[in-house]
Amino acid sequence: MERGNHTVTEFILVGFTTDPVMQLILFVVFLGVYSMTVVGNTTLLMLICNDSRLYTPMYFFIGNLSFLDLWYSSVYTPKILMTCISADKTISFAGCIAQFFFSAGLAYSECYLLAAMAYDRYVAISKLYSQAMSIKLCVFLVAASYLGGFINSSIITKRTFAMEFCNDNVIDDFFCDLLPLVKLACGRKDGYQVVLYFLLASNVITPTVLILASYLFIIATILRIRSTQGRLKAFSTCSSHLISVTLFYGSILYIYSRPPSSYSLDRDKIVSIFYTVVFPMLNPMIYSLRNKNIKEALNKLCK
Repeated sequence: MERGNHTVTEFILVGFTTDPVMQLILFVVFLGVYSMTVVGNTTLLMLICNDSRLYTPMYFFIGNLSFLDLWYSSVYTPKILMTCISADKTISFAGCIAQFFFSAGLAYSECYLLAAMAYDRYVAISKLYSQAMSIKLCVFLVAASYLGGFINSSIITKRTFAMEFCNDNVIDDFFCDLLPLVKLACGRKDGYQVVLYFLLASNVITPTVLILASYLFIIATILRIRSTQGRLKAFSTCSSHLISVTLFYGSILYIYSRPPSSYSLDRDKIVSIFYTVVFPMLNPMIYSLRNKNIKEALNKLCK
């Protein structure tokens, strides 16, 4: 990969605060959140792999979502913990590229995966679910999510780190994120903005449209169900996914769909903490707390 400015060999991550007491408090908080993320997602993966009752398309997608969240959180949190307790706030140029590449690839993959899960939920409340959602189709949708996410991540990573950084290497954030890096870059950014908007449209807006279309069909299908109990049961199969989509897409769209003039790094740090650190911890709870099969599999595992 060509580097725009060879004088920049490392970046300095400002993080959240320079107060030692607050840094220690944040270290304990993030360590607790990361521990819950690892335990929650690992447990959910174990349950899905070990219980034959969970060998269905829905749990196949949930298992892949847990795997993504586990990997996604691990891209950020260990470095956050290091910056909280260490005086060394630097990250190498290569390390910044790697963090940026994997964070973008995993985020884009999750966008596509959530769209695939929305289609799965539509098919689930329709007839012939087992025939329509074959294992081949499930594997294809998951593989396409990963492939599309990392192809687009390669494009945005190459374009971002080909820019010149004008010898300024202080990133006002807790990780190598897109907007702080763009703020460091100098020179014309018109071509880069076009690529950025294209990737935003293909990785966020397009999956959002697909999810909305799926839920329109879901609502239409539910309205055709005559019994109230049947409607509630059909809606309950989609509620967890709907919560997950709202939280993830809401925070991402809030940050990346606004015009550059309205960016506020201090405010965006708080929002980005939600979808990078907190959201991967919440997903296992969202998909297991109201799920009877997950609870029964957990009880079986504990016994």
